[in-house]
Amino acid sequence: MAKQIIDITVEGMSCSHCENSVKKAVGALQGVDRVSVDLAGKRVTVEFDPGEVTGEAIFNAIEDQGYEVIK
Repeated sequence: MAKQIIDITVEGMSCSHCENSVKKAVGALQGVDRVSVDLAGKRVTVEFDPGEVTGEAIFNAIEDQGYEVIK
Protein backbone atom coordinates (compact mmCIF):
# COMPACT_ATOMS: atom_id res chain seq x y z
CA MET A 1 0.00 0.00 0.00
CA ALA A 2 1.16 3.54 -0.69
CA LYS A 3 2.74 5.53 2.10
CA GLN A 4 0.74 8.34 3.67
CA ILE A 5 1.87 11.52 5.38
CA ILE A 6 -0.11 13.16 8.16
CA ASP A 7 0.58 16.54 9.72
CA ILE A 8 -0.60 16.70 13.33
CA THR A 9 -0.97 19.75 15.58
CA VAL A 10 0.34 18.90 19.06
CA GLU A 11 0.09 21.12 22.14
CA GLY A 12 2.54 20.93 25.03
CA MET A 13 5.85 20.34 23.24
CA SER A 14 8.45 22.93 24.20
CA CYS A 15 11.95 21.46 24.25
CA SER A 16 14.30 18.91 22.71
CA HIS A 17 13.24 16.33 25.32
CA CYS A 18 9.63 16.73 24.11
CA GLU A 19 10.77 16.34 20.52
CA ASN A 20 12.80 13.22 21.29
CA SER A 21 10.05 11.54 23.32
CA VAL A 22 7.51 12.03 20.52
CA LYS A 23 9.96 10.83 17.84
CA LYS A 24 10.86 7.75 19.88
CA ALA A 25 7.25 6.80 20.73
CA VAL A 26 5.85 7.30 17.23
CA GLY A 27 8.94 5.93 15.50
CA ALA A 28 8.61 2.68 17.49
CA LEU A 29 5.23 1.92 15.90
CA GLN A 30 5.24 -0.79 13.22
CA GLY A 31 4.74 0.85 9.82
CA VAL A 32 6.10 4.31 10.69
CA ASP A 33 8.91 5.33 8.34
CA ARG A 34 9.67 8.92 9.33
CA VAL A 35 8.78 11.33 12.13
CA SER A 36 9.66 15.02 12.18
CA VAL A 37 8.82 17.54 14.88
CA ASP A 38 8.49 21.32 14.51
CA LEU A 39 8.48 22.67 18.07
CA ALA A 40 7.85 26.29 17.07
CA GLY A 41 4.97 25.34 14.79
CA LYS A 42 3.59 22.72 17.21
CA ARG A 43 3.53 20.18 14.37
CA VAL A 44 4.43 16.52 14.06
CA THR A 45 4.69 15.08 10.56
CA VAL A 46 4.59 11.32 10.17
CA GLU A 47 5.17 9.19 7.06
CA PHE A 48 3.62 5.76 7.52
CA ASP A 49 2.11 2.70 5.89
CA PRO A 50 -1.66 2.76 6.56
CA GLY A 51 -1.75 -1.00 6.05
CA GLU A 52 0.39 -1.43 9.18
CA VAL A 53 -0.57 1.43 11.50
CA THR A 54 -3.56 3.76 11.85
CA GLY A 55 -3.63 7.49 12.39
CA GLU A 56 -5.44 6.83 15.66
CA ALA A 57 -2.53 4.66 16.90
CA ILE A 58 -0.14 7.51 16.05
CA PHE A 59 -2.32 10.02 17.91
CA ASN A 60 -2.45 7.67 20.92
CA ALA A 61 1.35 7.26 20.96
CA ILE A 62 1.74 11.06 21.11
CA GLU A 63 -0.92 11.44 23.80
CA ASP A 64 0.67 8.63 25.84
CA GLN A 65 3.75 10.87 26.10
CA GLY A 66 1.63 13.56 27.77
CA TYR A 67 0.92 15.85 24.82
CA GLU A 68 -2.41 16.94 23.40
CA VAL A 69 -3.27 16.08 19.79
CA ILE A 70 -5.53 18.74 18.26
CA LYS A 71 -7.99 17.05 15.90
